[in-house]
Amino acid sequence: MGRTFPGFQNLVAANLLNPLTLFGLFAVAAMLVCYALEKRSHWFILGFALACVLGSIYGFLQGAWPFGVIEFIWALIAVWRWRTSGQTYHG
Repeated sequence: MGRTFPGFQNLVAANLLNPLTLFGLFAVAAMLVCYALEKRSHWFILGFALACVLGSIYGFLQGAWPFGVIEFIWALIAVWRWRTSGQTYHG
């Protein structure tokens, strides 16, 4: 039997770590990582855009439609930035 973590079990029991919450956590973490690495490659800008789409989906699924709308707008901006940065990228 594996090691158990009482705090983690409490979070699951309180329904704070349901699949939707984990999906949202993944989306926001991916946004953070891609944003932090944008200077390394313009492909991280595209990754940020995709993560924003995931964040938008999360917002709509959890009922926070303003968050979903804003994240979708961020995704469009990021795609535009990716398209224009690929033309001038020299890294």
